[in-house]
Amino acid sequence: MPFNIGDLVTRNSYNNDTIFKIIDIESDIAYLKGVNIRLEADSPINDLKKVEVNNNIKDDQTFLDRFDINLNRNEYFYLPGKVVHIDGDEEYLSRCMDFYNKVHVKAFGINLKEDEISNKIKNILEEYKPDILVITGHDAYYKKMGSTSDNKNYKNTINFINAVKAARKIDSQDKLIIIAGACQSNYEELIKAGANFASSPKRINIHALDPAIIASSVALSDKNKPIDLIKILEKTKYGSKGIGGIITNGCMYVGYPR
Repeated sequence: MPFNIGDLVTRNSYNNDTIFKIIDIESDIAYLKGVNIRLEADSPINDLKKVEVNNNIKDDQTFLDRFDINLNRNEYFYLPGKVVHIDGDEEYLSRCMDFYNKVHVKAFGINLKEDEISNKIKNILEEYKPDILVITGHDAYYKKMGSTSDNKNYKNTINFINAVKAARKIDSQDKLIIIAGACQSNYEELIKAGANFASSPKRINIHALDPAIIASSVALSDKNKPIDLIKILEKTKYGSKGIGGIITNGCMYVGYPR
């Protein structure tokens, strides 16, 4: 069976557990990107299995259904936090921006390669002055390389760490909420660098929308109250296995009268 760029496939050697899109083919090797998870991979063509297009491939609506926001709009008005979302993947960024729009959170999306973010973060923060900063894209932990604590064993963790540190030189942890990381990122080192939320505690893959889910949850949480950390993490695809963080206050102002 011939395979073409754009085909949706799974890998037989991984029990066909993840749906990918073929983004390139060279000789007998296909280069893949997860449809729903922030993962890039390559695979021999003969290990692939085509999948049928169906409505279950994109499960964005499932996450939207978890946002049950009951606000008293008869008497009060609400000003959610403002988000700047920097993403190494333009397609995932587009989905995240659509998510922000549907939950009524003001967000600005910027597509940058992971190794470019730290050098441009200062100008971005000065221009947009966000309450919440998302730094994400693609990452991977290379098990064959060794320890999970060594940032050299990750595809982009060091780039995310550098970006977080650069942002922290401008705004403190209380003033700017930072959400950083992607699939299998070094969670502990991202938190140490100054992120409020990071992936991935269990070095697993995360959903394309997970960073936006956390950002939206914080943006829609009362500025005068600590967030319910466990409840927010449970809104993501894999909960605390995929993303963790520190308890902090939300970013939404509540005003009266409407």
